[in-house]
Order: sequence, then C-alpha cells, then structure tokens
Amino acid sequence: MHVKNSATSRLRRVFTEGFTAMDLAESLVSFDSWTASEVVRKYMDCKGFDRVGIRRDGLVAGYARREDLDGGECGDHLRPFIVGDDIVPANASLMQVVKSLAINSQCFVLILDQVGGIITLSDLEKPPMRMFLFGMITLGEMLMTDLIRFRCPNGTWRELVTPQRLAKAVALQQERLRCGQEVELLDCLQYGDKGLILTHDAEVRKALGFHSRKEARRAFKELELLRNNLAHTQEIVPTGWQRIIIACHHFEQNLELATGKLGLLARPEAGSPSTPT
Repeated sequence: MHVKNSATSRLRRVFTEGFTAMDLAESLVSFDSWTASEVVRKYMDCKGFDRVGIRRDGLVAGYARREDLDGGECGDHLRPFIVGDDIVPANASLMQVVKSLAINSQCFVLILDQVGGIITLSDLEKPPMRMFLFGMITLGEMLMTDLIRFRCPNGTWRELVTPQRLAKAVALQQERLRCGQEVELLDCLQYGDKGLILTHDAEVRKALGFHSRKEARRAFKELELLRNNLAHTQEIVPTGWQRIIIACHHFEQNLELATGKLGLLARPEAGSPSTPT
C-alpha cells in the first residue's frame, strides 16, 4: 500500500499532537462550596452553563450540575471527578477528548495539576475539531482507495458499483482530465461508493472489526454523512455525535491496520483479487 510505516507514524503524530484539549477547552468557572445553590444556579442560568466547579480549601474538588442545585449549599451537590473518565491532561489529543466525552458527555482538563478547564459537546463545533475530523476522514479515504486498488486489480471493483454511480465517476474523471489533472477512475468515486465496495470484501470487513456487511455499510454511511456536514459547514453536534465516535474509533483502527492486517490484505495470494461476498 502507499501508506508506509514511516508515513503512518508521521500521520499519527500530526493527529495526536497537532491539536490538543486546550484548543477546545473553556475555563471552568468555580464557586466555594459554601455558596448558596440558588446563587450558583442563577449564575449558570444566566451564562447557559450546565456544570461548574466546586472549591474546597481554595482548590477545585469536584463539580455540580445545574439540575442538581435545588437547595442548600452548592457543596452539598458536589460530584467528584472520576480519574480516567472525566479528566484529561492539557496536552491530550482530540482522540482522547472524544473518548472522555463518549463516557458521560463531559471532559475536564488538568492545568498545572488542577482541574481548570472543561470541554462539552458544543465545543466540538469549534474549528480545530472540525479540521481534525475532516483530515481524519480524508486520510481514511486515502487508505480505502489504496486498499481497493490492491484488492480489486484491473478495475474489477466496477462490478460492485451501480451503473449510475459509475457514470458519475466517469463524468468527474473526464472533467478533471479537461482541467489537466491525470486521475484514475477509482479516484473519482465518492466516499460512499468506496465504502460500499469494501463492504463486499469479507476479509476487509473482518480486519476492520465489522461483523456483517450491514454493519459495515451503516458505519461507512455515518462517516459519509459526517464528512458531508463538515464539508458544507453544517452542525455536527448533537445529531452527529455518534458519527464522531465512529469516525475516531475507525481512524485509530485504520492507522493500526494500515501497516498490519490491511497491509497483508493489500497483497492477495498469487495476485488474485479478493472474492466479493
């Protein structure tokens, strides 16, 4: 495949170090534990906050949810941070942020060994996250294209695409050729078409962790919807939240498999194409 070990390592470094939790985080507003819940809740209603930090002895010891503040002192409603689930370091990758948010829709950020930041689902709409996701999906499509090229030599993938979709790819190729771009027909397929081709390959499905063709098609469809929303600056949260989880999960798989299982799948025995199932 085109993506070699060194290239994969560089790509991994870009996605794990290029953007961090601090690119999304907002300051966590906090109150002393003895502050009246009514006062805190009124402030949260005014600011549109769902969570605030609770301080004890000057340090943030936990947090409170707006819906819990129904009386007494805000410290009465303190929820402790769950290390490993709720908290990530300031330099955590956006992949780690998504994993944390997937657990309970909240992610607190450590700053100088103290919780000082918060990331919520709405923060995923920020440009760094959208750039991260679009680049991730684009890289995934590159891997898909390479895999199809090796698994379906001599254009045998054409039989797996409907005549209508194939005609659209041909039209796009002709247009790009007129513009002086030398491209293969495979490169002119849409993301969803490439995903559909790969769902026919049982070995690829297994390598990617899919238990059935239906499951694989559903995942590729979700990724295509996320890609389209990103490309057209549409909202990706909350309706696309599950798509983001799917995208991050399969991106990690793809990077691992690019030089592992998928690398082997890229070289069918005796040069024979994979048999669609």
